[in-house]
This record gives sequence, C-alpha cells and structure tokens, in this order.
Amino acid sequence: MAGASGGGDPLALEEPPQPRPSQPESRLGGQDRLAQIHFKILRGHCDTVSSCHFCFEDTKILSCSYDRTVKLWDVEKGVPVQVFEEEHTAPISECSLTPDNKRVITSSYDKTVKAWDMETGKMLWTVDQEGLVTSCNISCDGKYVVSGLDMENAICVTDAVNATTVAYVQGHHRSTITRCCFDPDNERVSSVSSDKTIKLWDIIAQSTTITIDEAHTNVISDCCFTIDGHYLCTASWDKTLKIWDIKTGEFRYHGPICLNQGHEGSVSSCVFSKDASLLVSGAYDKTIALWDAGAGYKKLALKGHGDWVMDVAVSNNKKWILSSSKDATLRLWNIEKADHVPAAIESRNTRCSKIAQCEECEKPFSLLQCDDSEAVTKCVFCRLASPSRNILPLPPIVAPDLKILPNRLFV
Repeated sequence: MAGASGGGDPLALEEPPQPRPSQPESRLGGQDRLAQIHFKILRGHCDTVSSCHFCFEDTKILSCSYDRTVKLWDVEKGVPVQVFEEEHTAPISECSLTPDNKRVITSSYDKTVKAWDMETGKMLWTVDQEGLVTSCNISCDGKYVVSGLDMENAICVTDAVNATTVAYVQGHHRSTITRCCFDPDNERVSSVSSDKTIKLWDIIAQSTTITIDEAHTNVISDCCFTIDGHYLCTASWDKTLKIWDIKTGEFRYHGPICLNQGHEGSVSSCVFSKDASLLVSGAYDKTIALWDAGAGYKKLALKGHGDWVMDVAVSNNKKWILSSSKDATLRLWNIEKADHVPAAIESRNTRCSKIAQCEECEKPFSLLQCDDSEAVTKCVFCRLASPSRNILPLPPIVAPDLKILPNRLFV
C-alpha cells in the first residue's frame, strides 16, 4: 500500500465527482506486445483506489478509496455488490478484513479507525485518533487491530471486539508511518516509515524487539510477511524491494535479498502469494511486477494503469493479480498462464534459467546459471536461512552501501 497520495490536500472535503457506471472491461493487457495477459477493468470508485484484497475464496474483491467509500465486488461479474459509505469524511487510506470475512476495518485521513459488518454494511464501532490514520490491519485471529498514526508517529493496538486501546506506542518512528501489519502468528507488529526504518513490536512483551535503521535509501512504503511469518518483504521509494529473514535473523550477518531493476519509479506496494513462490509489487511507474521469489528476479511486468499503482493482491489459487490505482480503477489480471507468455519466456532465456528442485524444501525454483562455478541447489528462501551462506544469491548482488551495519541494528 502506498504511503503518500502525491499532489493535493488529502483533507479536502469537496464532494467527489460521480463515478462512471460499474461495467467491467475485458481486454488483452499490457502495452508490451510480449506481455499477453488478459485483464478486466473494474470501474466504480471516483478517486484514488488506495487498497484492495481478495476475499470469500477469491470470489469477491474488497477495495477502498479516497472517495470515502469501501466496495465489495463480485469477481465474475466485475461489479460492486456491497458499498460501505457515508461514515468517513475524508480519504480512506486502507482497508483490512478478518479471515472469516465477517468484519472490515478501515483507516482514514478523517482521524478515525472504523469496523464494519460485512453482511449488513453497517458500522460496528469507531475509534477517534489525534491525527491522520495512514494504515490499518487486523490480526489473523481477528482479536486486534493495529493502526499507524501521523500524530506522534505512533502505532495503536485496539481490541477488535470492544474497541478499547490495548497499547499506544508513542514516537515509534521518527517520521510518518506508511504501513503496519501483524505477523501471521499474531505475535508481532511490523511497521515501516518515511524514516527508512523497519520495526517489529512484540505484543506480549509490549516492546520493540527489532529495529533496522537505514533499511532502504528512501521512504519505505509497504511491508508484508510470508504466510509462515519467516520472511518480511519491504518496498521502497528507492525503487527496490528487499526480503528479510526475520525468523532466524540471518539478515544481521549477510543483509537482505535485494530485488532491483523491477521498476522505474518508487515502489508503492508488495505482497507474497500464499505459497511464497511469487512476489508481486506495484509502483508509481504505473506497472505491476511479478517476481520469481525463489530465484529473485522479475518474470513479467504488467502495464495498463493510467496512474500510480497503489496496492496489489494475489488470489489464493495464484490465478489472479489484483491492482488498485490512483487512476480510480482496479484491474484483475489473469496470470494462470503467465509463465508461458513471450515476455516471461524471454526473461527466463535472458537469464539462462531452468527449473530445479530445492534440496531442502523440495519446492521448484528457477535456477539462474549466471555463474557455472556455483552449484546452486537451494531456492532463495532456503539460502537466506542457511547459516553457512557466505554470499548473497544471484541476481541481484546487494551493493555494499545497502547492507545492514552492525551499529544500526538494535534487538
């Protein structure tokens, strides 16, 4: 999810223009002739679509917008079936939903966090904050909500049922928090910020357990965990993504895996597929990048949005990519055969890659034969976790000035 909206006052309360009719458009996507990916355009919002998710076993889509509404869409028909509106008085920065799809959480520049009943569309509770609320996320067990606040650069943990404050961490970052989320075990909150720092805050200990200063060279806009909580990916305005081994702390000694040359503009969002084999990122260059997470290279770029890509999502079955944009639309990309389109084949061939099986996790991964002297038998994730790893996997190589400095890491 993007951490900033660009030009214009986010608190301006002029009446939004009326949206165009909600009729999906199906097309063969991409301005690149080699990226032959079919997509649907979903129209219904009348301003920046800031956040998007798949839900109800990939049959529905949830989105929120600077037009102050949240919409539930039918994937097959491409039209809204439920609208949550007339409660927020300023742009909605993010939406999150419980795993059982019964409740929706929204955060807004109107300084509130709200909970909604998915079935009825009615608001369940609202929490007032002192400043803009830039991000929100509900824990996987549905018990807690974390929100990132512009005021005092704080995070606030709220009881998801009765809306009472569980914890308020003032001055958690030195600058605006752009994204915060729970790990899959509901034990820690990861947050990233304009201060270029990553923090992990422990719910039980009520304290910060990991701080990584200068994790990127510019604003960090988003972060996401793999479903097992082992790895954390961060996206940044420095045009890169980084994968951090949070579970073993291997990044302390060898740094993260750095994914670059994927975007020409600031990276706004990132998300792993359920099996962690695919990483998807969106950026201000109006494109979505599909990364082979096991090998660490960009497989394909999806083009078509008319403005910044604000958020991305991957369906559980890995057949669909969802993107939301500042152009007020969502796009639903069918990537079921993405590995077989000319652009993806060309990308693999350029890197002289072949499919191998990781000797440790036994999952298939793309083996990049850039250096015949190196016998690579493990995927990126298993190499990240290996104590004996003495070089970073290829590609790409992390520049020395981007590695973690010992005096900048606090645990």
